[in-house]
Amino acid sequence: MNRTMVEDALFPDCPIRNILARLCNKWSLLVIYTLNKADKERIRFKELQREIPDISQKMLTVTLRTLEDDGYVTRTVYPEVPPRVEYALTPRTYSLLPHINALIGWALENKDDIMKDRKKAFRK
Repeated sequence: MNRTMVEDALFPDCPIRNILARLCNKWSLLVIYTLNKADKERIRFKELQREIPDISQKMLTVTLRTLEDDGYVTRTVYPEVPPRVEYALTPRTYSLLPHINALIGWALENKDDIMKDRKKAFRK
């Protein structure tokens, strides 16, 4: 599947499936969260990779490209030797952050109960 195109076979114009399929993958929300919690407005690739140690370089690159394609992240390349590349959140993403923060809050409130339920289900 082309990483830049997500379509539902029955409902190709479905905005929920189309957007959530790309935004709610394993890494996208974590990258957005990490870019937001950085002390700086912009962050370099290696700094971002250090903040998310279990993501591979390739997966971080793919995730950042996808987020950039959808307008969640900007990529600025400075004409220096060696080239310097920095990433930042866009105004669209800042409008999304209250929803992400609400989801994080909900997860924190319910984490213990969810983990108990998982353990019960595993014992069955």
